[in-house]
Amino acid sequence: MSDTFPPPPPEQPQPEPEPRYRSSEQVSPWAAPAVPQRKQRTGLIVTLAVAGGLVVAGGTVALVVSTMSAVQDSIALPPRSDAPYSAPYEDEPFEDETYDEEPVEPAPGPDPEGDVTVATCGRDSLIGWPHADLKIVNRTEGPAAYIVTVSFVDGDGEEVDDGIATTEEIAPGDAVTVRALGSGEVAAGTKCRTGEVERYVP
Repeated sequence: MSDTFPPPPPEQPQPEPEPRYRSSEQVSPWAAPAVPQRKQRTGLIVTLAVAGGLVVAGGTVALVVSTMSAVQDSIALPPRSDAPYSAPYEDEPFEDETYDEEPVEPAPGPDPEGDVTVATCGRDSLIGWPHADLKIVNRTEGPAAYIVTVSFVDGDGEEVDDGIATTEEIAPGDAVTVRALGSGEVAAGTKCRTGEVERYVP
């Protein structure tokens, strides 16, 4: 080696390399390595929700089908029969019932027609219906009740309407006045005429 070359320079201290990643906080070289963040499980949650919905829907459909089958079995019609038609029952002959009622007998005495006289014969001025006031005298020796039919006739003697008058029990010798009413309009001048008279012992 020649004396003309200078000696090599002494070794200079080398600067430390800068860290690749810098953060706002100083990381200790002895700290544990950072744990990577966990990935979100959104996909797993959506999958589980869809599967649960399908299970519930399938169970509902199975329940509905089972219920409908049970209802159809309960309302199923009986099998058709080939037997000839027969009436469910035979009509029983109607039996006329008799009642133990005491018959009403006519009261003894003179003719009942003679017990009745027409006191007044009129016609309502508003509706034109006829009426007859009858005087009834019981000429028998016991109490009696009366049913009297009255005919209303026109000027030619033709009957145009009729009415009925009834009485309660009348004592012997007593007199009452009752009215028989028509049921329709008649012309002015209509006359009243007594018809059948029935007298009964109450």
